[in-house]
Amino acid sequence: MSSQQYDVIIAGGGPAGTTAATLLAQYGHSVLLIERDQHPRFHIGESMLPMSESVMKRLGIDWAQGSLKKGGAEFIDEVSGRRTYFPFQGEYRTFQVERSVFDKRLFDNALAHGVVGYQQEQVGSVQCTPNEVQVKTDKDLYQGRYFIDATGRNALMGKAFDSIEKINNLGKFALYKHYKLANSLESEALFGHGNIKVLLSEIGWIWCIPLTNGRLSVGLVVQKNVPENLKQDALFERYIQVSPYMSELLQEAEVLSELGIEADFSYQNSQRYGQRFACCGDAAGFLDPVFSSGFFFAVKTAEFVADQLHQGLTQGTEADPELQQAGDEFYQKGFKTMHCLIERFYCSNLVENLFFESDRQLQIKQEIVALLAGDLWREGNSFQQGLLTGRSRKN
Repeated sequence: MSSQQYDVIIAGGGPAGTTAATLLAQYGHSVLLIERDQHPRFHIGESMLPMSESVMKRLGIDWAQGSLKKGGAEFIDEVSGRRTYFPFQGEYRTFQVERSVFDKRLFDNALAHGVVGYQQEQVGSVQCTPNEVQVKTDKDLYQGRYFIDATGRNALMGKAFDSIEKINNLGKFALYKHYKLANSLESEALFGHGNIKVLLSEIGWIWCIPLTNGRLSVGLVVQKNVPENLKQDALFERYIQVSPYMSELLQEAEVLSELGIEADFSYQNSQRYGQRFACCGDAAGFLDPVFSSGFFFAVKTAEFVADQLHQGLTQGTEADPELQQAGDEFYQKGFKTMHCLIERFYCSNLVENLFFESDRQLQIKQEIVALLAGDLWREGNSFQQGLLTGRSRKN
């Protein structure tokens, strides 16, 4: 077993890991990226937020290529007939992407920037000492100046520190399938505007995400207790068919995938950084997918970590346990904002009481659109300030 030296060693070749790797390589640092699987590999989370585009530009990625333009987000209550639309018409564009293809593009892009990347290699242990980092995998031993955990929900460092804290009161689990839609007026309209649709359900909500080539991602997120006699497939089919819109849209559709499940997906890692290491993406925390924040936080936390780490590597202060403190505080404002927004969605009828009424108040509507777009760090959003103030008082 050999020992190879790098400035930075990154575990996890998803959006967080590839973003951090590419940015650090652009700065001129030597980077090793280790991915346990092989690209392309399936992943949900296809709906992107507009504020991710600034990161894509830094990476040199044209995310319009092979993706479907996303006009905005629609929220629909089919029982009451109420609906509202939040358009994304600002400085940045956004898209619905096929994650297996897009994640591979991000990985290949990292390699093109000089990152050394290994796939189908499993990180077994990480030792971060005052002087160096040692990473042992099932194939080799590597040394570096810094380690980045981008292992997603496997949360390598979070589990090592026993610092994963579950977030309650949000969605419990998600069931999902992919379809190929038949030609119809409904499908033509859906692919024409590219909007994500969030349909309220008596047990949670349904996502409807159009993709390229007539394909559709459909998911049921369950928040309330369900009848015990309904197993996963029956549960999914029952509540998808209860929706008049989904029932009509899926007529004569071809099922492209077996039923998938994601469970216990809301949590935060309380030990996100320390001596010679930092966590980014889902390894730092993940929230219920209702506002499509997973990919966005993955690339933004990676950007924060990479930029801060570059300063540390340049100044020789990368061993400082508090190196990532400033960037982490910045990230936390965004994460807490989205947490509050999602919590209100589930626990205080946010859609019925505010979203459906927002057309009456232009400022409130614009402030909601900003948050849904991922604009979480701009000053002067009174709606955001109210969310954070309310959360502080509650805690």
